[in-house]
Amino acid sequence: MQDISRQFLLKFNKFSSDEINLILDNTSIERFRKGQFVVQAGSICKKCYFVLQGCLRQFRIIDGVEKTSDFFLEKEPVVLYSSYMDRKPAESSVQCLEDCILLSGTKEQEITMHKTNPSLEHLIYTLLSDDYQKAESYITLLTCFNPEQRYLALLETRPEILNRVPLVYIASYIGVTPESLSRIRKRIMFHTDKP
Repeated sequence: MQDISRQFLLKFNKFSSDEINLILDNTSIERFRKGQFVVQAGSICKKCYFVLQGCLRQFRIIDGVEKTSDFFLEKEPVVLYSSYMDRKPAESSVQCLEDCILLSGTKEQEITMHKTNPSLEHLIYTLLSDDYQKAESYITLLTCFNPEQRYLALLETRPEILNRVPLVYIASYIGVTPESLSRIRKRIMFHTDKP
């Protein structure tokens, strides 16, 4: 299994061989089945993860309704920062939509790595910056675009999600009912099929 992790880290083109060995020494590989929770709302997110294989979604329950706020695929980090950094109960849950293999590490392991090799601290800042931009894009999507434009933006920026995520979760992500999403998809197909 370490071979999968090593190949995964090599794809970033950011780490030396020694840095990869240090990361592998301070992380674990965890397997989750489809439907399992990696983090549940109300518990503390004690680990950060990287997706080696699989698809996950982040959601919270508001007035008894699940609201999906993110999806995670291969080569993406999965961490609920406010819970992980501040040891506060998570407001969201993260659930596997497929069988998943995740690389995981704890805050304590992260501190050990940084003490051994301070240059690895750039990794955390890179991840935070990437996740902040992702969150900012999602807020813009919800506040500045209508539902059809949101779906088209998802189609353009993350098309792989549409093949791997049930439509009910995609509808929730773009803020519409499954029925509305079905109508949007029909309209788009009608316009693209027209000569």
